[in-house]
Amino acid sequence: MHEKAKYYIDKLKLLQHPEGGYYREIYRSGEFIDVEGLPKRYGNKRVFSTSIYFLLDGRQVSKFHKLKSDEVWHFYDGSSIKIYIIDKNKNLNEIILGRDLSKGDIFQFTITKNNWFAAELIEKNSFALIGCSVSPGFDFEDFELADRNMLLKNFPQFENVITRLT
Repeated sequence: MHEKAKYYIDKLKLLQHPEGGYYREIYRSGEFIDVEGLPKRYGNKRVFSTSIYFLLDGRQVSKFHKLKSDEVWHFYDGSSIKIYIIDKNKNLNEIILGRDLSKGDIFQFTITKNNWFAAELIEKNSFALIGCSVSPGFDFEDFELADRNMLLKNFPQFENVITRLT
């Protein structure tokens, strides 16, 4: 494990995340949106917003998954991250989140709801610390971890990246 990754995991009290990597929720709004005020895809009320720290170390990946809400990723420290997004038009988009603006990295990116997405480090001997903000707030009811066979059936043209990140 990268020394600085271990430092952040300990200092920020990060836990293992089901999709890969480590996380800890750092904000959950104290106010709610009633289910009647939300789109039909939500089954219950939701808080206004949530945010987490998220860390990948070495060859860890954020496995393909999707959310019912938009999620904003914010870069903090470490290696640049490549985010893969399979959009509603069956296109594979690649975004580089990081600090090297001269190479086209960006500090922040929003992944829109209901798109499959995954991420991995550019430098496998490093780590990356990011933040993720979700609105309406994150609930595990809104999280779907991808099934490899389902993704391969629907998007066979992306077999290499799907196999690596599921």
